[in-house]
Amino acid sequence: MKIAIIKIVQPIGTFYISALNAEVVCRITTVERREYDNDNNISMGIQRAISVKKVNEIAKYTNDPDATFPTPIIISVNDIESNNLGEDFFEFDENNIVGEIIDGQHRVEGLKKSDKRGEFTLPIILMFNLQEEDKAYVFSIINSKQTQVTKSLIYDLFSVSDSRSPQKTCHEIARLLNTDEESPFYRRLKMLGAKNYQEASLSQGSFIRYLMPLISKKPDEDYVDIKLKKALNDDPSIPLRYYFINKEDGVIYKILLNVFKALKDTFPNEWNNPDKYILSKTTGYGALIGALKILVKEGRENKDLTYEYFRNIFEEFKNRLEENNQKLTSEFFKSNEQEQNRLTRLILGR
Repeated sequence: MKIAIIKIVQPIGTFYISALNAEVVCRITTVERREYDNDNNISMGIQRAISVKKVNEIAKYTNDPDATFPTPIIISVNDIESNNLGEDFFEFDENNIVGEIIDGQHRVEGLKKSDKRGEFTLPIILMFNLQEEDKAYVFSIINSKQTQVTKSLIYDLFSVSDSRSPQKTCHEIARLLNTDEESPFYRRLKMLGAKNYQEASLSQGSFIRYLMPLISKKPDEDYVDIKLKKALNDDPSIPLRYYFINKEDGVIYKILLNVFKALKDTFPNEWNNPDKYILSKTTGYGALIGALKILVKEGRENKDLTYEYFRNIFEEFKNRLEENNQKLTSEFFKSNEQEQNRLTRLILGR
């Protein structure tokens, strides 16, 4: 097989850019992982251990009608193949191992598990004559210099899409709560992770991350199914999913508005002083969402999700705090999952 290549010259040396069908990439590449055996001897590979979860997620992602893998697979070409390198082409046997993956092993493994891999042409970078230390250097630089994108920005970008998705619905709810002057969360969310207002006490990313399970257990799969025009299945264990499936995002917003108004009115001092109290911060908000998984389900069954319904529940919660001489501060409820769950149980009173 003969492919066209483009030469790239950088301080590290010369490498080449090209493109190959994913079927071919899967056949001609191998991975050498850095692992310890039972005798504590280490292999000389450079790759991290494979994440089966990540591979499965990528395999599922290939079913998305808008799936894309725009970043290149970096391949260290075997020394013997260097003889087949021309000025503007590279020739190789597509049925033999040609090189070792330096970056992109999870993409390739995910594509191997997908019956749609033939639909993808992948950009590739070919590097020749790399020693083990060179491979390790390239791998470490790629994986240590990347800056992780904040969850707040990722969720915010879903608003650009024309398609409905759990992510987009949660983002729009967060945005509305943050801009609606009648909302207890007015100017209280750090949109895109930035504290634009002094009173902001919770990041957009955290708000959405906790809210999402009330709408979907697998939001990425829902997003793909919606684009494929597949019907979504309801799930009684996901209390707000029914409204999402029926495109009643306004109802979801109204329910949450009732919840937060009732909470603020029951605990006005705690709500308005986030520097001192945890109620509108991650610990308090996470505990509340944990309780809502049950409270909204029960409210739907009783056909009552009104402000009064939630206000009565929070008044009882307030009484329990007073009986136990507890306050909604970090002194009584630390910022960890165990304490968050304890606070959830206290809200529920069970």
